[in-house]
Amino acid sequence: MTMKKIALEEAITTAATVSYAEATETLVPEEDKPKLQDSLANSDARIAAMDKAGIDIFVLSQTSPSVQAETNAELAVQRASQANKEMLDEIKQHPTRCRGFATLAMQNVQAACDELKRCVEEYGFLGALINGQTNGLYLDDESYIPFWQCVSELNVPVYIHPADPKTQPAVMEGYEIMQGAIWGWGTDTSTHFLRLLFNGHFDRFPKLTIILGHMGEMLPYFAYRLDSRYAVIQDPVRPRLSKNPSEYLRSNLLVTTSGVCQDSALQCAIAEMGEDRVLFSVDYPYEDASSASSWIDKTPVTDAQREKLCYKNAEQALRLALATHA
Repeated sequence: MTMKKIALEEAITTAATVSYAEATETLVPEEDKPKLQDSLANSDARIAAMDKAGIDIFVLSQTSPSVQAETNAELAVQRASQANKEMLDEIKQHPTRCRGFATLAMQNVQAACDELKRCVEEYGFLGALINGQTNGLYLDDESYIPFWQCVSELNVPVYIHPADPKTQPAVMEGYEIMQGAIWGWGTDTSTHFLRLLFNGHFDRFPKLTIILGHMGEMLPYFAYRLDSRYAVIQDPVRPRLSKNPSEYLRSNLLVTTSGVCQDSALQCAIAEMGEDRVLFSVDYPYEDASSASSWIDKTPVTDAQREKLCYKNAEQALRLALATHA
């Protein structure tokens, strides 16, 4: 009997966001672009891939960078609203198979709050997915405090997904191959989370839950180092944390397996994060759903752990039993 599976980092495009996806599509060979574009937009192909892989639910989100790449804030707000309505229509076509994370115009904090509230309370979306920085601002910026207050009140998770930084760091210069999924995105995204951590956001908003894909963007493997160096290094600007850094990994962070079908990486994530804080995902269509599903079925964990990884942790974290469709 195939085990129930819920996957959280599963990308789509809609009419409102397809033009922004061109930045991500540059990362694939020209001959592969038509297939990728179809996979992002084609509902029937998506459901067929889920059926083949034995995956029950995809939590959908607009592929990176979505409306956050828009330089006109007013247009970004309009397109975020349009994109979420279009994704709701997509979900309604397959209400038992698809759920959603909101896309938000982080260029306008109040509009982002209003849109998230509408998506959660009216559309039944399960939280938001935010693609890295917006016009050079990361989510620890003081201007985003009202947003985090809103997220905390709604009690939904925010998935921080990789995107290009505003400018590439000097160490990446001359090495374009390192700037995206191979290395640059992971370091940028893990650093994004650490900015929230070391700025005291999880002390200020202790119920916040952040989700990171790709087995935690390397953070589970650095837990000891974070604690040992934080104990001896003083920061004259940031407030002193109330807990060790690694403790926030276990209280405010969830990680998914998206794009990392590696037994040893999973074992480390479970050991450092706890078996309740690791969730299965694919990263469709950039990764193959059947391969990811086959791997999670065979990776050496207990039956109880596999149930948690495949669906129980997602049901708990996303409050799927309480969330309702529009």
